[in-house]
Amino acid sequence: MKVGIAFNVTHFNQAGALVHIYTDGSMLVNHGGTEMGQGLNTKVAQVVAHELGVNFERVRVTATDTSKVANTSATAASTGTDLNGKAAQDAVRQLRERLATFAAEKFGGGTVAASEVRFANDRVIVGDDAIPFEEVVQKAYLARVQLWSDGFYATPKLYWDQATRQGRPFFYYSYGAAVSEVVIDTLTGEMRVLRADALHDVGASLNPALDKGQVEGAFVQGMGWLTTEELWWNDNGKLMTHAPSTYKIPTTNDMPADFRVNLFKNRNAEDSIHRSKAVGEPPLLLPFSVFFAIRDAVSAVGDHKVNPPLNAPATAEEILKASMR
Repeated sequence: MKVGIAFNVTHFNQAGALVHIYTDGSMLVNHGGTEMGQGLNTKVAQVVAHELGVNFERVRVTATDTSKVANTSATAASTGTDLNGKAAQDAVRQLRERLATFAAEKFGGGTVAASEVRFANDRVIVGDDAIPFEEVVQKAYLARVQLWSDGFYATPKLYWDQATRQGRPFFYYSYGAAVSEVVIDTLTGEMRVLRADALHDVGASLNPALDKGQVEGAFVQGMGWLTTEELWWNDNGKLMTHAPSTYKIPTTNDMPADFRVNLFKNRNAEDSIHRSKAVGEPPLLLPFSVFFAIRDAVSAVGDHKVNPPLNAPATAEEILKASMR
């Protein structure tokens, strides 16, 4: 699979963030993305902590609020981390520069330049001295250094002419591949995924555990979309698949018996946040391998002499119908 990453409405590709540092060394971050279980807030907090060389526990992310960060774009098109991570990085880098300038003057004795000040291991390193981060913050507050900043990011290189259908609608591409093995029951049409192998390109992963979980979840979701989640209406036009009792989403029993997911080790060629890549929606396409494996199994019923059409979702009824052709 190959998926372009960006909104193809160019002006949606922007984000803002607001970062506060408190006198105890803790930080509060607000950005324009919506946390919906995908780990966006965790990644943004990691970006902030990394830029200031502090422990992750110092950073707290609050729920999106347009009274703090206005004109937010939707958290969609798998751009949540790309946009909001960069915006938060912009804000915290301004804070780092202010603190570095202050620390060089306060602790460097005029012999250390601001560019030589380093932030690591919860310390601010000025020459041979490593001062606790919160101490630097407290002294900066007393010296009336601004301890909050806003950040902004607009995805570069994008342009698109809807009339001529020309331009560059995507910043970069996400890639992935999957192989699946299934078995079908030719008497009932039931099927089981015996094994699935997926390899997905997330660039230089910000959080491999989150990214791997996203790939696994997207794979199972897509598998349900292609095999069980059938919509049907009665003769009066009423939707009958309207609840979990009738709309068959995947369960733990539908998981591949042998499920292997790996992240492709690769840095993004474009200047995304820490050279990572989007991971939200693209893996949803990987379970097409399940659908094609079912189609191949159906073809095997006739010793591959015919390849009968198989409708999606490939429910037991559709598999049985195709096997009988």
